[in-house]
Amino acid sequence: MTARLDAQFAFLLEADRLKQVLRATTLADGSRRENSGEHSWHLTLYALVLADHAAPGVDINRVIRMLILHDLVEIDVGDVPIHSQNGEAHGSTAVAEAEARAADRIFGLLPADIGAPLRALWVEFEGNLTPDAVFAKSIDRVQPLLHNIASGGGSWIDYNVTFDQLEARVGTKVATGAPRLWPYVRDKARVFFG
Repeated sequence: MTARLDAQFAFLLEADRLKQVLRATTLADGSRRENSGEHSWHLTLYALVLADHAAPGVDINRVIRMLILHDLVEIDVGDVPIHSQNGEAHGSTAVAEAEARAADRIFGLLPADIGAPLRALWVEFEGNLTPDAVFAKSIDRVQPLLHNIASGGGSWIDYNVTFDQLEARVGTKVATGAPRLWPYVRDKARVFFG
């Protein structure tokens, strides 16, 4: 029992480090950069509130579990912004391999009966393998969009993002997993881009 609790608390303490990972996106008010712990929490709230935009059969409880876990790998790898254009690009093989190693380490802190299923959820999310993961990915793209809109451009300005880039890198994910949300968010973003 003690060894199991030691492992569970070691994982939970390690997860606390996610609060130290700063993201490219600011808070909606633009006052400071959001940390990945805040982002993960906020996404779970987005999923709960926007559940009526999920495809039929999507299990919002599973989506919430994916979203609370999906960025834990950033403890080791850091935030890799979707619009970054230098260094290790978002979605690159090098980043994917680094994240897989981080997932092995972080989920490996837990007893196998807890860590393995949680890592499997992370893999499902990363691979966009199920309707639950597709909706979770769309929510992961919507939240930073709304923060950038609310903050007057935020990281879009920092990364010189064009509307075409936004549609290609973000819009396709949102439209696939939450097709009714994309036209709404796209119209709000279009105002910023002119």
